[in-house]
Amino acid sequence: MELRQLEYLVAVAEEGGFTRAAARLHVAQPGVSAQVRQLERELGEPLFDRTGRTVRLTEVGEAVLPYARAALGAVAGMRQAVEEFTELLRGHVVMAGVTAPSVLRLADMLASFHELHPAVEISLVETQPEALVDGLLSGRLDLGLLGLGGPLPPGLEAQVVVDQALVAAVRRDHELAARDSITVAELAGLPLISLPIGTGLRTALEDVCARAGFAPHVSFEASEPYVLGELAARGLGTAILPESAAAATRSELHVLALTEPSTRARMGLVWRPDGPKSPAARAFLGHARRHLPDLG
Repeated sequence: MELRQLEYLVAVAEEGGFTRAAARLHVAQPGVSAQVRQLERELGEPLFDRTGRTVRLTEVGEAVLPYARAALGAVAGMRQAVEEFTELLRGHVVMAGVTAPSVLRLADMLASFHELHPAVEISLVETQPEALVDGLLSGRLDLGLLGLGGPLPPGLEAQVVVDQALVAAVRRDHELAARDSITVAELAGLPLISLPIGTGLRTALEDVCARAGFAPHVSFEASEPYVLGELAARGLGTAILPESAAAATRSELHVLALTEPSTRARMGLVWRPDGPKSPAARAFLGHARRHLPDLG
């Protein structure tokens, strides 16, 4: 039994005839017929009913077809596995994040990797922190961008790629707009605008407020830092956002330094200690680590 015979069997079954199967396979029709008959002799049963105008699978043929497809699929998988170890890297990589700060210039990183490995497909997934951690630990995700507001979850390693001061931003006609700074204690009772629970920024905000003796009153949440600024510009509260996001916000905003204590938000490129499973994902992780900042 040869793989070519299984390939011909599947083609004839899917095309409904030997002539169309031969055209699909770019071979002569007599060759397809001869190989299928040879397979039938080896199995000891006819696989096709040739008595009508169209060729149909026999009951035995229907039973055999799934196994033929599975065998061809396994061979294709073996070839892909070998190709992943060659210079022409192939495969699929899944990278997840709650948000992707513009300061990281992810598009440049992705473009340079694609130039090196054009056959690798990359999926970028937006998800919540808990789902991101679970996906990394289970192997569903290869790497991710995760806020580092506290200790890194067990079973993961990280490279700090963002480490920025948090600032407060208000509308230019806000009562705080005449000031250059605000202390953490003065945030108590103010309607705040922040990233969602579980993000590094939100965790840092909650921790510093807890040390000051209060829980922050977050009246609006958004998953993108620039949206926080947009909400503050509409007079909906005081936005707590990274320094780089504040610099890129609209001119209607007034930015205040957050002091006593000054507070920072960190984000890490995160992966499993043993690394991703596939060669393509390992290559992508190495490329990302070289391209993105390493802030210790």
